Amino acid sequence: MSNHAVLNPADHGELRIDTAASAELGDNVMACATVPAEFRSVQAHYPIALRRDLATGKLEALALLGFETGENLFLRSGRWDAPYRPLSMAIRPFLIGRAPTPDGVGQVHVDLDHPRISRTGEGVRVFDASGQPTPYLEDIAAKLGDLDHAHRESADFFATLDRYELAESFTLEVTLDDGAKNSLVGYHTINEEKLSTLDGAALQDLMASGHLARIYMIIASLSHFGDLVARKNAKVAGG
Repeated sequence: MSNHAVLNPADHGELRIDTAASAELGDNVMACATVPAEFRSVQAHYPIALRRDLATGKLEALALLGFETGENLFLRSGRWDAPYRPLSMAIRPFLIGRAPTPDGVGQVHVDLDHPRISRTGEGVRVFDASGQPTPYLEDIAAKLGDLDHAHRESADFFATLDRYELAESFTLEVTLDDGAKNSLVGYHTINEEKLSTLDGAALQDLMASGHLARIYMIIASLSHFGDLVARKNAKVAGG
C-alpha cells in the first residue's frame, strides 16, 4: 500500500531517506520504466526493451535489470552497481503530483509508507533545520521535473514507432553456466529490417524529430544482454 502526501517542511521537516540500494528498500525489480530522454545514459549500462500495455495498447520502454520477477542483478552490497540509475528508480520514494488548480502546477509528493523512509533517525535529510530544501531534495526535485517533462514528450516517440511499424516482439532464451535456462518473453525491440527499408522521407522525419538517434540507442543497448547474463552467472556461482 502507498500513502502519498504533498511534501512540505511543516509536516516532513524531520524526514530522512535511506539512499542505499537493496531488495529491502524496494529495488528488487527485474525491470523499471525508462524514457527516451534518458536513453543515452541508460543504454550505456542496461538493455532497453519495449513493452505494449495490454490495457491501452501503447508502447513503453523498460530498462532490464534481471531475468526473473524480483531479481535486480545490479544490487551489490548495499549499492547500485552501475554509474547511472534510471530516473524512475532514482526518485523513489518521491513522485510528481498535480495541484488541484486550473494550471495543475507540479508538486513533489512522497510515499510515506515506502521502505526508503527512515524509521531509525538515520539517512539523508530532506529539509534542513530552517525548513529549507537540502541539496538532496533539490536534486530529487530536478529529477522529478526532468522525468515529468520526458514522460510528456515520450508519447510522440512511441507513436512514431507504431506509425512506421518499427516495434517487433522478441524472445530471449539464455542457458547459464550451470545449465539452467532463463527466458524473457512479452517484450518488443526495434525491427531492424523494417528500419532499413524506410524511404528517405521517413528517415528525414525520424532524424528531424530526434527519434532516429533514440531508436539506434535501443538497438545498441541490446549488447548489454551479455553483461546481464554474466551478472546472472556470477550470482548463481556465488550461491
